[in-house]
Amino acid sequence: MAADTFAPDVNGAAKFAERLAAGLVSRGHEVQVVAPSTSRKFGTWTEMHEGQPMVVHRLHSWRWYPHDWLRFALPWIIRRESRHILDSFRPDVVHFQSHINMGRGVTIEAEKRGLRIIGTNHVMPENMVKFSLVPVGLQDRVIKAAWRAARRTFGRAEAVTTPTRSAAEFLEKYTGLTGVHAISCGIDAENYTPNFEPRSENRILFVGRVTGEKQIDVLLQAAARLDPALKAQIEIVGGGDQKRNLEHLADTLGIRANVTFTGYVTDEELRAAYSRSTLFAMPSIAELQSIATMEAMASGLPIVAANAMALPHLVHNDENGYLFRPGDAQDLADKITRVLSLPAADLERFKRESLKMIEAHDIRRTLNTFECLYRGEPVTDTVTNGASTRSTD
Repeated sequence: MAADTFAPDVNGAAKFAERLAAGLVSRGHEVQVVAPSTSRKFGTWTEMHEGQPMVVHRLHSWRWYPHDWLRFALPWIIRRESRHILDSFRPDVVHFQSHINMGRGVTIEAEKRGLRIIGTNHVMPENMVKFSLVPVGLQDRVIKAAWRAARRTFGRAEAVTTPTRSAAEFLEKYTGLTGVHAISCGIDAENYTPNFEPRSENRILFVGRVTGEKQIDVLLQAAARLDPALKAQIEIVGGGDQKRNLEHLADTLGIRANVTFTGYVTDEELRAAYSRSTLFAMPSIAELQSIATMEAMASGLPIVAANAMALPHLVHNDENGYLFRPGDAQDLADKITRVLSLPAADLERFKRESLKMIEAHDIRRTLNTFECLYRGEPVTDTVTNGASTRSTD
């Protein structure tokens, strides 16, 4: 498994790769991971992920300073190390998690050896450019070049996947690929604890990277528009380059006392944050699936989310929450108010609907599907609204 970002990195792609690798190991498969080192220390050793041991090859990497944590390995190092790893490990399948440096280098070497290649896309070049040093006037050209590069790398794969049908259609549109499979990242709902006890306060939770595309500023602006009688508290879980700017915005809006920035937390602390919350808010406009939203649903939370990208697959109006117009702080405030003002019976109905909808995203189903892809068997793509499927070969 080749990944440009892997645990302990905190993001959806890294979490998916970790859960997939650990799930496969728990089923008796031998899995090795190649990823950039997370520090100046690099090499090969056994790591524990999700309670499972696996060999991880950490390649010599450098910090990408426009981003707050991202590290990358140089292409010629990836090619050299890939040759060594593939020749010594001799895998049956190579599964790459993005078309960037790691995916490109590993697939070139895997193709030479006639190995079965599976690719999964978690990346939108439009978001990557925001963390680059490319002048604004050249960004459109760079984005187009990035999609061409994606076409070349994913073109080496026997099967290509994304987390949702909308993300699959997006990838097909910009690369010209066809037959992209929509396979949920999946979560283990048993790891989360729904709490149906009455809340002593209205706590609105956001979980994710504290970066521009998440549009947390819209959530803070919405919070400033809420009726003080709701006594809403905002909890922002995650770290990122926008934390100071958002803290300043909260001060400017006069709501700093009602906003908590917890930074990065442990898995146990994260589950506790879900359990004590009343509502989960996801204002992001760039979610190819949103594992955090799925975790909130598995915790029995109603959701208010932007009507953008994959979020409409997870949030159904007046069933488990509401969608709001992306970037519209007033509409977000109105939808939050609507949920926080629900009678107890209706609030419980929303919570139970979130639990029902998340059943379609069970990690076991995801593992079964990828095992079929690895063996070259036909799979059934789940359109991740929990309602319909389509068969593909």
